[in-house]
Amino acid sequence: MHNSQFTIHNSGRAKRRELSFRLCALSIVHCALVLQAVEARQLLDRVVAVVGTRPIMQTDVDAAIGLGIVDLSAGEEPRAAATRQLVERELALAEVSRFAPPEPVPGDVEGEVAAMRAHAGGGLESLFASTGLDDARIRDLARDTLRIRAYLDQRFGATVQVTDDDVTRYYRLNPAVFTRDGVLRPFTEVEPEARERAAAARRAAVVAQWLRDLRSRGAVTIPPARPGESPTR
Repeated sequence: MHNSQFTIHNSGRAKRRELSFRLCALSIVHCALVLQAVEARQLLDRVVAVVGTRPIMQTDVDAAIGLGIVDLSAGEEPRAAATRQLVERELALAEVSRFAPPEPVPGDVEGEVAAMRAHAGGGLESLFASTGLDDARIRDLARDTLRIRAYLDQRFGATVQVTDDDVTRYYRLNPAVFTRDGVLRPFTEVEPEARERAAAARRAAVVAQWLRDLRSRGAVTIPPARPGESPTR
């Protein structure tokens, strides 16, 4: 009887030991999986540029693309274009901070937030999860966009005056813009539109040159691109 009880006791202790080993093994596997997930996130998020002391992360780039903060219409590789434009945005914000234009109206900020959220559409929650965005950050981004816009209007004017020759030249060099159903519309018919577009193009060129000048004077560092990635200029 004593031997039988001893055998049962040892059997129970062996089972408890085996269960303890299994739990320990599961814990080790769980820790390994957590570390792998953390390392994966770290690999996904990396510094793609530094402006002064401000790093621009890959998640900043992805957020800017998802919210429509950057213009990807020029045909440039999306992440390279977004990185370049975020560098320019940081340089512009530094200038804005120096001259401090009036703060945006709260209603305008909310309107800009709504436009960003609408651009992200159904992918907004996924964008939140992958980039660490939240509502407060989107509001800060909207405020910065409006501050830059107000500063550019203050510095360069909301509109730029162009000559009649400028308007005619724009019409002649951009026929596709004024073509409808395969027919080029007469200049006299589209002259107001051509004048508006020519002025916008002139202002964009002036702002682009200003940004190039800022970049030439600013401390901008671009880490080397990873294999298979497009370099950022």
